[in-house]
Amino acid sequence: MSNHRNEDLALAKMFAALSNPNRLALFQRLCSCCAPGTSCSVDEVSKLCVGELGDGLDIAPSTLSHHLKTLVNAGLIQTERSGKRVNCWVDPEVLTRLSAFFSQPLRTPCGSGA
Repeated sequence: MSNHRNEDLALAKMFAALSNPNRLALFQRLCSCCAPGTSCSVDEVSKLCVGELGDGLDIAPSTLSHHLKTLVNAGLIQTERSGKRVNCWVDPEVLTRLSAFFSQPLRTPCGSGA
């Protein structure tokens, strides 16, 4: 399978995960470090523990866990256990990939003659 096709499949998985409003809200909270127009290294990325991440979202802990697992499986966030805490963050490369997708020129459909 071509690299282009693999990237399309990976992006589709990301967008499917973000189609849920709760997962989108969680992802947005984790993106606070690397807002558009700024830059940060992996070492500077904001990390939130699961409890902090769910504050104010009115999501049951088991549902929060399910949403985070979906975001991890889609490659959107990373997690790391530190004692009793589970820290979550977005790798800046993920934001670069998503930004590149939205910045690329539109593809011309086959047979359009353009």
